[in-house]
Amino acid sequence: MKIERRDILGPRRYEPARDDLRRRVIELKKHRRVSVGDRVSLVFENRATLTFQIEEMLRAEGIVDEAKTQGEIDVYNELMPDADALSATLFVEIPQGEDARAALGRLVGLDEHVALVVGSHRIRAAFAPGRQEADRISAVQYTRYPLPAAARQALRTPGTPVAVEIDHPAYRHRAELGEAMRASLARDLDA
Repeated sequence: MKIERRDILGPRRYEPARDDLRRRVIELKKHRRVSVGDRVSLVFENRATLTFQIEEMLRAEGIVDEAKTQGEIDVYNELMPDADALSATLFVEIPQGEDARAALGRLVGLDEHVALVVGSHRIRAAFAPGRQEADRISAVQYTRYPLPAAARQALRTPGTPVAVEIDHPAYRHRAELGEAMRASLARDLDA
């Protein structure tokens, strides 16, 4: 279900509730964040995580204008999982002191090498356009995983192994997702 304007408190009403909402989303993300090697992590998004991000963006930018608020809602709704797909924000983590431009340059083409594996189904990530240049990628990427019916059924089945794989020539890692994360992601399909 998409986020609507009535779901957003806005900076003035959000501030008194921020600490409580922040704690709840941090707890929720424990079952939605996965590290894939030492440089990449993904946070699988859902309505709660995206609503929180909108509230934080409005707060940080001091946005109170209705049109700009709706613009933020529209942007984040593009990341919303639905009955046929999951979505995740992918973060490339650059160690302090390392040349970020060079590190991000080594990962050009990453958008061709990330997959969600659900049981026997391998679903290649669809990356949002415009976040890569010829010589480097952005450290934050938005990914979507369109799940065929059999993969959705497998995700809903307790005990199905789920993993994220990256097979980029310069970065090869696999991370198994635990049962709590599988169950959390399965709920996204029914939300």
